[in-house]
Amino acid sequence: MRHLLEIDDLTVDELRHVLSLAQADEPPQVLAGKGMALVFEKPSLRTRNSMEMAVFQLGGHPVYIQGSEVGLDTRESVEDVTNTLAGFHAAIGARVFEHSKVERMAAVDRVPVVNLLSDAAHPMQALADVLTIIEEFGSVEGRTIAYVGDSNNVTRSLGLAVGMLGGVMRIASPVDYCFGEDDLARLRATGGEVHTMVDPYEAVDGADVVYSDVFTSMGQEAESALRLEVFADYCVDGRLMHASGGAVFLHCLPAHRGEEVTDEVVDSPASRVWKLAENRMHAARGYLAFALGES
Repeated sequence: MRHLLEIDDLTVDELRHVLSLAQADEPPQVLAGKGMALVFEKPSLRTRNSMEMAVFQLGGHPVYIQGSEVGLDTRESVEDVTNTLAGFHAAIGARVFEHSKVERMAAVDRVPVVNLLSDAAHPMQALADVLTIIEEFGSVEGRTIAYVGDSNNVTRSLGLAVGMLGGVMRIASPVDYCFGEDDLARLRATGGEVHTMVDPYEAVDGADVVYSDVFTSMGQEAESALRLEVFADYCVDGRLMHASGGAVFLHCLPAHRGEEVTDEVVDSPASRVWKLAENRMHAARGYLAFALGES
């Protein structure tokens, strides 16, 4: 039983194998005649479309379920919902607010559970991130990825994936929004090189990739005004990109244009945001092919 709650649930060899499967020309029909339940407490354009198409390309039938339809821990417990869905489907994907919910789903241990996003991790995004970097540079190894903004779930999963593949991770965040020692120890345990700093210009200098995410995620709306003020100097604009010396730009999307990134950057020749969005589908297909038994 293979669950994916965070990138380091995979070994380095398994991660490389997943990425290889993501690039396969003929997807193995490992879901032929089977379904996958996709439970969404939080809506998403890219996650829903990428997962549904990945399941379809593997021969399966995706079933999209809004959080309000099942009411995790309100109408039914997480465990009861998981046991029910496991009777119908070969796998379950869940996009939730609290990471503990996907942990509890995985603990039921009847079918593979895939974390489609939680407050602690976004492994499917990280798979697409490193797949895009590999397509751009041939390898993550030796490449420097500069993340500018909030040290959050996207940053954590990206840092793990980059470290596992031998890349260098630089993270520039305001003082009160940096990772603590536990997170940094986990990132460094991959064997990768991790640097934290406050100055975004220091982070991007000589980087191969500049990465950004929204300053205010779903569930943090009450902090929006404060965050916009705190992160005002972390907007990725043309000047910051120029300081990198030729980096490509990635963003997990949706982009709040004019906040964490400008139109000038999103729409520039250096931007790979649309390729990254497409790679969510390929990465999902690769992981499901691995988890459901493709050797």
